[in-house]
Amino acid sequence: MVKTAKRLISTGKRKTAIARIQILPGDGKIIINQRPIENYFGRETLHYVIQQPFEATGTVGKFDVTANLQGGGPSGQAGSLRHAIAKGLLAMNADYRKPLKTAGLLTRDSRIVESKKYGRHKARRGNQWTKR
Repeated sequence: MVKTAKRLISTGKRKTAIARIQILPGDGKIIINQRPIENYFGRETLHYVIQQPFEATGTVGKFDVTANLQGGGPSGQAGSLRHAIAKGLLAMNADYRKPLKTAGLLTRDSRIVESKKYGRHKARRGNQWTKR
């Protein structure tokens, strides 16, 4: 996390998605890959996931976020953005640690897809057994 004059840069990860963000004081606008959040994420649940760190700390509408997302799918990208915002808010104010920690927003969700094994259809699924 890089902290400059009223600007903070943070990164977050989930699955194979990586979010690099800048947090600035503002009126709550979230820009993702040069597009507003409404155009980037179609599902309302993903909008809710991204707003969780702001709701936990009571800072809804106080910061603008500019994000660069890459890798993964929509759910992983939303989770990585949530993680980056939580880490950024914590770097801005250490008093936010308790509400963010109790909401479970500071922990990186490290679940990733298990790699495929040779001789199997998927990671663990074997061939269908036939008697004849």
